[in-house]
Amino acid sequence: MLWGKEYLDLVLVPIGLAIMGAYHLYLLYRYLYYNHTTVIGFENNDKRAWVERIMQLDKPDLGIPLTVLSNNTSAATYLASVSLTLSSIIGAWTSSTKDNIFQSTLIYGDTTATTMSMKYIALLTCFILAFSFFVQAARCLVHANYLITTPNSNVPVENVIACVIKGGDFWTLGLRALYFAINLLMWFFGPLPMFVTSIVMVLVLHYLDWNSTPLHRHWPPLHHPVSKPRSAQFNTPPAILTT
Repeated sequence: MLWGKEYLDLVLVPIGLAIMGAYHLYLLYRYLYYNHTTVIGFENNDKRAWVERIMQLDKPDLGIPLTVLSNNTSAATYLASVSLTLSSIIGAWTSSTKDNIFQSTLIYGDTTATTMSMKYIALLTCFILAFSFFVQAARCLVHANYLITTPNSNVPVENVIACVIKGGDFWTLGLRALYFAINLLMWFFGPLPMFVTSIVMVLVLHYLDWNSTPLHRHWPPLHHPVSKPRSAQFNTPPAILTT
């Protein structure tokens, strides 16, 4: 049996996806058991300290923290809208019966109708997952906003930390879905570009995800001078100088 270019999709595409999947499984393992060696764990350490500080502030002083949460929510909502728009475009493109450049003989790989349908479905799935993750990220950040601004309440700090960190995790998952979508988009140009993109993507993500900086040991909230409420700072009597 002669080897045809159509068989490249059966070999290179699964290998490329396996490389991406294996890398993210290893990243998940490092995140769960060696949290400090990942950028995600490094950022979560700073987020935890940030929430602990803002929970010590008076309600009138929460303007800047709420602006930070609002900006993150807007970014998640924007990316969710972009993902949904791209999903709609792919759906409209799939329903078109006209030939396109991805079915031309210039593409070195399988360009049959069945394979093209698989490409569209896989790419559409990634964008739908990205939309879902970004929506969940916005939901968690909005809930954190409610917890922080609740008047006359003793909301546990750990609840707010969980919401903020969970929102960041969903944000990361949404970005990962978009990274997979980039690989699948390159599949439209053939299995070779997709395979090369998978290797390059893993190398770039490895550089971006790994952390070698030790985690910063933030001061405990009750002992750090900034964590003290402003009202208490202004009401503190001046120290008496002794000679």
